[in-house]
Amino acid sequence: MDDLGGKTLFISGGSRGIGKAIALRAARDGANVVLAAKTVTPHPRLPGTIEDAAAEVEAAGGRALPLQLDIRDDVAVAEAVGRAEAHFGGIDIVVNNASAISLTPTPDTEMKRFDLMMQVNMRGTFAVTRACLPALKRAANPHVLTLSPPPSLDPKWYRPHVAYTISKMGMSLCVLGWAEEFRPNGIAANALWPRTVIDTAALAMLGGAVQPKNCRTPQIVADAAHAILTRAAQTCTGNFFIDEEILREAGTTDFSRYAVDPAEPLLTDLFVSES
Repeated sequence: MDDLGGKTLFISGGSRGIGKAIALRAARDGANVVLAAKTVTPHPRLPGTIEDAAAEVEAAGGRALPLQLDIRDDVAVAEAVGRAEAHFGGIDIVVNNASAISLTPTPDTEMKRFDLMMQVNMRGTFAVTRACLPALKRAANPHVLTLSPPPSLDPKWYRPHVAYTISKMGMSLCVLGWAEEFRPNGIAANALWPRTVIDTAALAMLGGAVQPKNCRTPQIVADAAHAILTRAAQTCTGNFFIDEEILREAGTTDFSRYAVDPAEPLLTDLFVSES
């Protein structure tokens, strides 16, 4: 499959950042995009709403369905999936992008923040995939793509922020299981993670610990996602892809265009080895 023309993508957290970049890349092919996210009015610190993103998708050549959705609410998730199916006639691809982050040690991680990360990252990913599964079983080349890292038991990833790491690794373990569970149905289940830190609006929520100049843009993840989602589902499942590696396989050799500032060094993302 060369492109995503006519395919329907259900993207959680699609109003900004990586989720929106994936949506816009698919829209350039003429895809249908369901933007399932919470933001319908501008956030004081995080720009972008589902209506704004929908307008960009339409301008890029796709068709958009913006749906306000808190993926912690499984009843609302099921309703949103039903609306998406009714509107576009099915769902071909699920992108589990929505995520909550708090890079805090145990004493500084309030239980409400712990619950938020577990409910959005692990439970929400499970709920969205579960609700979309009947539609995926009817799709021609169905994919589930989850934005989560290669699973690891290396203590260095857990010590600084146990709660966040567990929540992201939980998403990855879902991928590990789904690849085998969904294999008889021909549904691909893969994960994608960036090699470097990505410059998104959420970066500001980390208190300036990372400067945008040391990051890449979300476009690199979007291009990597496109390369995965256009593969044959039956022969591409159970992988924990790194964006740079998948693009190298696709023939990309110059990554400077993805850098916010090509003159500055890049910071390696969490859960990725420096080597």
